[in-house]
Amino acid sequence: MITRPRQGFGFLHLASPYSSRAAAVFCLLWAWLECVPPSQAESLNTNSFDVLVGTYTSGKSKGIYSFRFDADTGELQPLATPAETVNPSYLVVSPDKKFVYAVNELHGSGNEQGAVSAFRFDAASGALTFINKVPALGDDPCYISLSPDGQNVFVANYSSGSLTALAVQPDGSLAGPVQTLTHVGHGPNPERQKSAHVHMVIPSPDNEFLFATDLGEDRVYAYRCEPGSQAFPLRPAHPPYTVISSGAGPRHLAFSHDGRFVYLIEEMGEAVVVFERHEARLEPIQTVRVAPKEWPGDVGAAALHLSPDGKFLYASNRTNANDLVIYSVDAQAGTLTPVGHQGSLGAKPRDFCIDPTGKFLVVANQDSDNLVIFKRDPETGALTPTGRSVEVGSPVCIQMVPAP
Repeated sequence: MITRPRQGFGFLHLASPYSSRAAAVFCLLWAWLECVPPSQAESLNTNSFDVLVGTYTSGKSKGIYSFRFDADTGELQPLATPAETVNPSYLVVSPDKKFVYAVNELHGSGNEQGAVSAFRFDAASGALTFINKVPALGDDPCYISLSPDGQNVFVANYSSGSLTALAVQPDGSLAGPVQTLTHVGHGPNPERQKSAHVHMVIPSPDNEFLFATDLGEDRVYAYRCEPGSQAFPLRPAHPPYTVISSGAGPRHLAFSHDGRFVYLIEEMGEAVVVFERHEARLEPIQTVRVAPKEWPGDVGAAALHLSPDGKFLYASNRTNANDLVIYSVDAQAGTLTPVGHQGSLGAKPRDFCIDPTGKFLVVANQDSDNLVIFKRDPETGALTPTGRSVEVGSPVCIQMVPAP
């Protein structure tokens, strides 16, 4: 019980004709405040967020890490002990924040098979409790998303060139694969595109389509989602795919808030392509570079995300560049204008997230084992180092949800 001094309010000296009514309302409000437990009072802070980090576990990491992020100060504090699971490289949180699903990115050699793990999530403490694990029916599952109705989990199996739909049970567990779709093409790069490589599966904002990027085939596939169906929830859309520039290696997508425009980052082409979307059809309208110059050696553009207000797009570029590129977005035309670059203050920036208030950006530097926090200017899109970082082994994915 919270105790507060009651002196000084002078209830008996209210002169208005509505004094008694006002006093009664005030007393009721004060009595309610007296009974609010500290935990509930803290939950009224809308600038507090849970941060979940997916990792590779071949080095320092043990699995999935949880943090509490304060969007007023930019501080990131660890919560529960990590949930131990192998290579949870990508995560998705259920809409009710009660469950977390993670891929187990394994190649399928020996007893190690690509899989998907389900966890119960306590948002207050950050604790993750293992529920079950099912096969992904593919090698190196690298991305995961939820169907709009929450009944299916969709998984991108990179090395197998396939995507799998899993059934979600009422208790949050996974029932196992209900559909697998396999791509069979290839691209011109003999090292990277010998076969199909599905890299991302993501529903459209209108919840009617699932889009799948295929780095190996240089295509973005579209599937129509069947709402309420846990048996064969996907069927080919019309047109079934969009062809990307040869050898570009399409990796990740981001949708404008109204769903009219789609932004694609090319891993090997090191460019962002802007499309105008007409249901499943993607019409290219602009291509802009990610790297400010040609870098020798490996290339590796990675993730891209829009700011909460949709006014800026950010993309990460790994290997030699090790930076974040910033674009301003024309809301009407969907086109991009380069604004600048910011070094990631680490090696191999993989994923990143912008907190829902738009004040900060957190980037996961995979090879330097750290999360770095930047202050974000909502007017210019510019990023400024805060001097804050947190050690996490091989961070790959960052998900942020409101804390209770």
